[in-house]
Amino acid sequence: MKLSIDQVFLVRQYVQQSGIANQGLQDDLIDHLCCAVEFKIEHGTSLPVALEEAVNELAPEGLITLQLETVFLLNSTKIIRMKKVMYTIGALSVMLFVLGWCFGMMGWAGARELSIFGFLGFVFLYAPLLIVDRFKTRIRWVLSEKLKFILGTISGFVLALAVFFKIMHLPGADQLLLLGTGLFTFGFVPFLFFTMYKKSVS
Repeated sequence: MKLSIDQVFLVRQYVQQSGIANQGLQDDLIDHLCCAVEFKIEHGTSLPVALEEAVNELAPEGLITLQLETVFLLNSTKIIRMKKVMYTIGALSVMLFVLGWCFGMMGWAGARELSIFGFLGFVFLYAPLLIVDRFKTRIRWVLSEKLKFILGTISGFVLALAVFFKIMHLPGADQLLLLGTGLFTFGFVPFLFFTMYKKSVS
């Protein structure tokens, strides 16, 4: 059995509304889904049910995941290189911070500098790279999840800045501490428990 023009249009519309931007991938998915739907309709399944079953068999977590996987495969070398840089920065930052702490305990020179460089590297180099990487892999988050992530990130950076300002005895440390605490308490925490509640009842 061959799908009618209207049925093919419905399949095409479904794929286009799934969020896939790559035109080539769209066309491939439409062809695949049309073949799967044809087979299911021949065995007595209605078009909406056949389409839903075909999509679930192909991509249980949604068609958009196929685009993410395609992008990863096409850019795997670049992504792996970025992850190497990110985790190298993270490791070096932690090593510097721990060495600074050790030097401070031993009363050796350079303890303060090592600790500061380690802290700054972790907070302002490693953490942003990690956040961008995690955010990209959670592209299908609902609004509450995105707001939780954004508010948690902002409050974390502000609190990290407050700690740095306190260590360096710079003006504005108290204001940053209050701002970061406020964002964390009245921004991040409510969204955290709201999303936990939503997951528990879903």
